[in-house]
Amino acid sequence: MMQDSSVEDTYFGSISSIRIGDKLLDLSIPVVMGILNVTPDSFYAESREKSTNSAFDKAKEMINAGAMVIDVGGYSTRPGADEISIDEEVSRVVPIIQSIRGEFPGIAISIDTFRSKVAEEAILAGANIINDVSGFEIDPDIIHIAAKYKVPYVLMHMRGNPKTMQSLTEYANLFKDISFYFSSKIEKLKAAGVNDIILDPGFGFAKTIEQNHDLLRHLEAFHLFEKPILAGLSRKSMIYKKLGITPEESLNGTIALNAIALQKGAKILRVHDVKEAAQLISLLK
Repeated sequence: MMQDSSVEDTYFGSISSIRIGDKLLDLSIPVVMGILNVTPDSFYAESREKSTNSAFDKAKEMINAGAMVIDVGGYSTRPGADEISIDEEVSRVVPIIQSIRGEFPGIAISIDTFRSKVAEEAILAGANIINDVSGFEIDPDIIHIAAKYKVPYVLMHMRGNPKTMQSLTEYANLFKDISFYFSSKIEKLKAAGVNDIILDPGFGFAKTIEQNHDLLRHLEAFHLFEKPILAGLSRKSMIYKKLGITPEESLNGTIALNAIALQKGAKILRVHDVKEAAQLISLLK
């Protein structure tokens, strides 16, 4: 639930809320972030929305099903994904963000991008969260956009880029390495003036299937940072490759792993299937 709050009322280290503009997104009960891919090549075919009208209909469906955040992405981050231009990415995401904001003024909209120019254009169109899979490694200026517009920043752990990440899965110690990554990145974000930070351990990004499951089993280790944790497990290869099925057959596995994530303290579930995730939260709250 979005609650009215002044800046003075906001506890920036809170694990149970995040400031969005002049309101607080209450995370005392976990919330659902619905995935809206305006791309032609997302790994999960049913999540691809190519036109503004169909994308808006999908966003409306997710909001009605209980999504508190809509995550709009115009650049596929699946392993081996091809690059697109900044202008192409902007042209994909801005119209749908404008449409959603016009119809649902109170909904939180995140822009799933690692490019500062795209992030700024999306914020000007109505987005109010930056979800950066690269941890500002690819475009360091993106944290200054987050600071400039005072929007929350989702800090995800990844190595390399979408083309190279799956060749970078060797760690001295998975949890120590990711914790050091988060610690150093949080310090830089705060120095830049970004106070509202959400942590995403990056399931499926520069990690083997075994590492992903180990990460989930010990997700609570990251509570030491006192930041909300986002879990992005929906229909990922750690489910369908382990089970020998397809992404389209991975809903049951997604629900099972999301239940573990919630029990480990995740506050945001990033999913393709909003209704099922919302029902899961209702059962476990």
